[in-house]
Parts: sequence; C-alpha cells; structure tokens
Amino acid sequence: MSQNAPSSDGAPQGSGASLTPPPPTPTQHYGTGFQLSVWYGDKFPANHPQPVNLASLSIPQLRALQTRLTSELEHLTTSHTKLRAAQAKFRDCVRSINDGVTGNEKKGTAGRDEILVPLTSSLYVKGRLTDREKVLVDVGTGFYVEKTASKAVAFYEDKVKGLEANLQELEKIVQAKSSQLRIVEETLRQKMLAEGAPQAATG
Repeated sequence: MSQNAPSSDGAPQGSGASLTPPPPTPTQHYGTGFQLSVWYGDKFPANHPQPVNLASLSIPQLRALQTRLTSELEHLTTSHTKLRAAQAKFRDCVRSINDGVTGNEKKGTAGRDEILVPLTSSLYVKGRLTDREKVLVDVGTGFYVEKTASKAVAFYEDKVKGLEANLQELEKIVQAKSSQLRIVEETLRQKMLAEGAPQAATG
C-alpha cells in the first residue's frame, strides 16, 4: 500500500499497526527536510515506501501525526506487556509439570501424590494425583487434549519460543515507532518556534 494522502483532519489515513504478523520495521530517513517513512495498516509496499517530508507539513498535520503515532505506540506497548505475561504463564505450566506432576527430588515432590488444587487465586483444596504420566492441555477455544507429561512440556516450550520470536520483532517495531515519534515532536517544536505558535501538547 502506498503512502496515504492526508485526511481532512491533517493525519495520513490508514488503520492502526498490525501485530499478526508483525509489520516490518519502518525505514527512517534523517536527511534534509526531516523525511520520515510512516506506514499504516497491515499492508506494506513491496518496494520502498514514499517518505513524508515532515518539514512540508503544517502544524495541525504534525499534531495529528503525533497523536496517531502516540496512540499506535501505546497499543504496541500494551500488546508487548500482554505477550510477555502469556509467555510467563506458559513457563509456569512447564514448571508445574516438572515439579508437581513428574516430581522434583530437590524440591521434595518426587513420589508425592498429594497436591493442592486451586479453586480460586487464594482458595485451595487437597487433592491426589492418580496419573503422573498424562495431563490435559488447554489448546485454546475451550478444547483440552490429553498428552504425556513430556509432550506437554514440549508443547509449552514451543509456545514460549514462539512468543519470544514475536516479542523480539515487536520490540523492534516499538523502538522504530518511538524514534518516529521523537522526530515528529522535534519537527513540531521547531516549526512552532519558527512560526511563534504556543508549544502545547508536544511532549
């Protein structure tokens, strides 16, 4: 998708940044005129994008672009936090299988069938393991699949690795988006100083 023309409010048109799959890191140009390539939506051009010459934009357009980039950055940061939390839960599943089901001699759980079954985050009942070889794995959308303990560990470890790859890509996008926002804010400050406009909402 080629660079969209500014809309009636002065902001380039397009949807928010897509996370699945992660978009490529936007290319930035630090040459004359503070040119900056800004991509929106989940479709990107096969060739090089058309850069936006920030120096040619008006103050309202720069403010609109600043608002859009800030919103996208907040969304990406929130998504990163949620993905990191999901990864931590999968790691907890691996530890629970190794320590609670298979058993860990160092932690004194090897050969012990007694467990505490959580009913809520702070309420437990005593239980007893009847099978240390198999577990039920939540594979999403309310479906559970019976797996051996070793296959369940492999399943969750694959989830952890997959999320790590997504997180690394997302971190690159967040860094690029943050850099874009800083360039836009600096250009806006310079233009407002040059035109003698009040410096409001630029930081």
